[in-house]
Amino acid sequence: MKNILEWLEDSTVRYGQRNACSDTEHTLTFEQLRHNAETAGSFFLANGVTKASPVGIYAEKGVGVLSAMLGAVYAGGFYCILDTRQPKERMDQILASLEPVIIVTDEEHKAEAEERFAGHPLCVIEDVLRTAVIQKEALAEARRKAQDTDPLYVNFTSGSTGTPKGVAVCHRSVIDFIPRFAGTFGINQDDVLANQAPFDFDVSVKDIYTMLYTGAHMQMVPRAYFSRPTDLMDLLYDCRATVLTWAVSALCFVSIMNGLDYKCPDTVHKVLFSGEIMPVKHLKKWKQYLPDTEYINVYGPTEITCNCTWHIVTDADIEAGEIPIGKAFDNEDVFLLDEEDRLVTEPGVPGEICVSGTCLALGYYRNAEATSRAFVQNPLNDRWPQRIYRTGDLAVYNEDGDLLYKGRRDHQIKHLGHRIELGEIEAQAQKKEGVQQAAALYDAKRKRIVLVYSGTADPKELSGHLKEVLPAYMCPGKILQKEQMPLNKNGKIDRNLLKTEAGIA
Repeated sequence: MKNILEWLEDSTVRYGQRNACSDTEHTLTFEQLRHNAETAGSFFLANGVTKASPVGIYAEKGVGVLSAMLGAVYAGGFYCILDTRQPKERMDQILASLEPVIIVTDEEHKAEAEERFAGHPLCVIEDVLRTAVIQKEALAEARRKAQDTDPLYVNFTSGSTGTPKGVAVCHRSVIDFIPRFAGTFGINQDDVLANQAPFDFDVSVKDIYTMLYTGAHMQMVPRAYFSRPTDLMDLLYDCRATVLTWAVSALCFVSIMNGLDYKCPDTVHKVLFSGEIMPVKHLKKWKQYLPDTEYINVYGPTEITCNCTWHIVTDADIEAGEIPIGKAFDNEDVFLLDEEDRLVTEPGVPGEICVSGTCLALGYYRNAEATSRAFVQNPLNDRWPQRIYRTGDLAVYNEDGDLLYKGRRDHQIKHLGHRIELGEIEAQAQKKEGVQQAAALYDAKRKRIVLVYSGTADPKELSGHLKEVLPAYMCPGKILQKEQMPLNKNGKIDRNLLKTEAGIA
């Protein structure tokens, strides 16, 4: 197998008339999804998309967007979801790196897309699916040229220099991971996957491709429902969801808003969470209402294709107040290196989480320098080339040999389910006139980003500037102005002193 479309085609043969995916307005069977994807793919081929060409998609998730994503793959290209909430400056940076052959939008976002992407080739997916004709021979030729190392998608994440980094993931990595993911947790064609994550967030990869691989039904949950708890719980209940693969922040929203008090989706038998440390008090709330459900902590950055470790939560974990990230998935090697690049094996000794295997991303799109820093030769192996990814995350082993997450090695954080480079916030702050130096800190207890700066800029004006150039989830919750920044003995900003002054434990 060399292409994820083989899963769609196989599921079409096995489950053709069964529902594949639904948004709140439309449902597609596997046959309809394949037809739509081939239609979009034929259109893209006729409009310049070729092997490994990027297709940008600017719309909220829906069955039409999924058709466009798979259509890009049918044309031999790859897709990149362009978050509709991105500030202009950040979007411009992404477009300069991506250089999409074509940008796809939908009727809802057509007007703003025409304004934002003036000068770029643009199409509306509803028009494409209504008017384009499937070109079987052209699609077959594109498939003939395909390789399993071709990129499947690029997800842009926060970059420490202020420029977003595009993580490029190939077919082979997804083909390797998804069967192991579905098999490990027994997900099959009878399941209903309630898709929480936006399609530019790699948590959604598990929903989309598990659906294609197993024949399960994927119900998309609109982003807006995570501010409308009754609509959210009604949807989960009505669609008879069985599997939730959600960010921790989404699960916490339900418990904070007492969604389970309103309506309990009692068909859910598996809840998988990732992105941040799961607060035990919120997990207890879920277990109170769904005591027989299996709760699973999964861990892994975008660069290793979704997840590399997993752990089924036990009562002992909850009593201890700390949930392990567990052990590696099959065919992935997850290990710890200390500061001298020596292998860590003893319980309680911290080390950086490193990963090797087919799961590794191709690297950062058009960013060889960042790729060479993160994807390196395994220092434990001097016998053959073996790439590993250095996550920058710290962990220790417990007495059972499970990994326990202990935080970041650098200034990267997990906040509201997103991986954020604090350096990007600092870089954007320092672009504001009147800001001399800036340091972004994370207050984990209060779950907020704190920005400390020196200079004459007005704090309110600085806050407004950051809201214009950063996504909402990256904007500081607190801004502090100082006459000058404290420095350590190496002449660098003394972040530990700043944390103390800012009241961060």
